[in-house]
Amino acid sequence: MLSPDELERYARHIVLRDVGGPGQAALKRASALVIGAGGLGAPALMYLAAAGIGTLGVVDDDVVSLSNLQRQVIHTTPDIGRHKVESAAERISALNPHVRFVGHAAWLNADNALDLIGEYDLVLDGSDNFSTRYLVSDACFFAKKPLITAALGTFDGSLTTIRAHETNEQGEFNPTYRCLFPEAPPPGTVPACAEAGVMGALAGVMGSMMALEAIREIVGFGDGLVGRLLMIDARAMRFETLRYGRDPANPLNGDGPVVTDLSAHRT
Repeated sequence: MLSPDELERYARHIVLRDVGGPGQAALKRASALVIGAGGLGAPALMYLAAAGIGTLGVVDDDVVSLSNLQRQVIHTTPDIGRHKVESAAERISALNPHVRFVGHAAWLNADNALDLIGEYDLVLDGSDNFSTRYLVSDACFFAKKPLITAALGTFDGSLTTIRAHETNEQGEFNPTYRCLFPEAPPPGTVPACAEAGVMGALAGVMGSMMALEAIREIVGFGDGLVGRLLMIDARAMRFETLRYGRDPANPLNGDGPVVTDLSAHRT
């Protein structure tokens, strides 16, 4: 049940035909885990909190630095030096006290990924490296959790939804992250954010779209991004969608799977 305060808070959602009271109640019952409280995670966390997600978790072991504030809008100047999960908790509490926030000040790894991800209904990956993205994708497959994953370049971004543990209308498994990106780029070929830079407002756009896709997954309206990669070119203000399918040779849910646990992610 929604309280009188919640009915007023979420009034603009409730009058939407595709959301309504049942959709808002579904949001209140739902739980989401965000990987990273950085450029993508910060706006995603804020819009999920504003939308009324019942339980909102974040995994991040980093502290706030001055260079973060150009795009990580959940943190403020007085937060410099604090753990990101602490500053995020304060901001979310101030924005919406109805949301239960859980901060995991830890580095996501093969030993804790399944336990953390298993506690939530869906996962949003805003990490900034391929090793974490593959780990999160594999863990979501084994935990049978939907995954919304995004990536940022300097002036470009991409977003897709992975439900590789489920089958489509033809009874075939949905594509995995490994179907889209079979192998990570060689080390050094993709410059880090600190080297190449990133447009701060673009991080806000992509993070907000992650939240929108998560809300759509929970409420159930429209067509999601399973099997579709949304790409944004901020220089040309161009949006394109690429369809991709399951690769029978992928090692996770292919015809001859060889990835059966997270042991390959242990170093």
